Amino acid sequence: MQLRTTPLAERFGVIVEDSDLSATDAAGYAAIRAAFEEHSVLLFRGQEIDDEAHLRLARMFGPVEDRLSDERKKGEAYKVPEVSNILEDGSVTSESDLHTLNLKANMLWHCDSTFLPVPALTNILIGRVVTETGGETQLASARAGWADMPEKLRAKIRDKGLWHRYAHSRAKISPELAKLPMFHKWPDQLWRAVWTNPVNGREALYIASHAFRVEGMDQGPGATLIDELASFVTRPAYVYSHKWRAGDVLIWDQRAVLHRATPWDYARPRRLSSLCVSTGPQDGLDAMRLTVEDHPVPRSGVS
Repeated sequence: MQLRTTPLAERFGVIVEDSDLSATDAAGYAAIRAAFEEHSVLLFRGQEIDDEAHLRLARMFGPVEDRLSDERKKGEAYKVPEVSNILEDGSVTSESDLHTLNLKANMLWHCDSTFLPVPALTNILIGRVVTETGGETQLASARAGWADMPEKLRAKIRDKGLWHRYAHSRAKISPELAKLPMFHKWPDQLWRAVWTNPVNGREALYIASHAFRVEGMDQGPGATLIDELASFVTRPAYVYSHKWRAGDVLIWDQRAVLHRATPWDYARPRRLSSLCVSTGPQDGLDAMRLTVEDHPVPRSGVS
């Protein structure tokens, strides 16, 4: 099966034309997965896809991530997570609300779930309620940025690992937010700083707003290097800004692409459905792990 595509951005991504994601079968998934490995970002417009079809598509990529498994009551059904400021009664959260502050933390460049014992392979994000202005999702190719990066800078990080902590990114927005228990469920994670795609051998810088320390470096110089690396791969030449329409579906490779939300008028409702799929050995996960025994965990706590 061949997909009909047009370029999304100059260096990465494609728009997939005339495709009904709700009817994806094994052959369709194989074509989607091949495009995913090659182009890193796929955009499908005008989709009518409910939660059941959303879950079915996600499970073709791998296990669906469930961060709330320890909080769900016995017999309580899994619900597709939403990125939204809309409350159950239809009102919206205020700009100073901790929930809104958490949404603002998503406006930092990141890959999803680098703070988990198993990070995300992809996010399948669907536009449900969108805003007329603001609220774009921006994507940055860490593959293209890494390919262009001067060798002198690449050499500083190529063979090192990065420590990741959920509370670290939240502390950048609000110390109060970072203290919430939900951001302290998992121990710090150590991943190699470069992810090699096992299908095509292409490398990408693996970095996120959750990264707080470079393996083997003091805190200050390490933080400076993290900022320098992230700034390079998120230069305008490597960024695509997506203006949402209802029914848009974005699928991107978390191993090769960073993303962030952008502000909107928080008095306006906005809702996206989001399913992250976890990586597995076939996605290069095992090669990314650095053993904690060989790399001692730095001092815990919010940094």
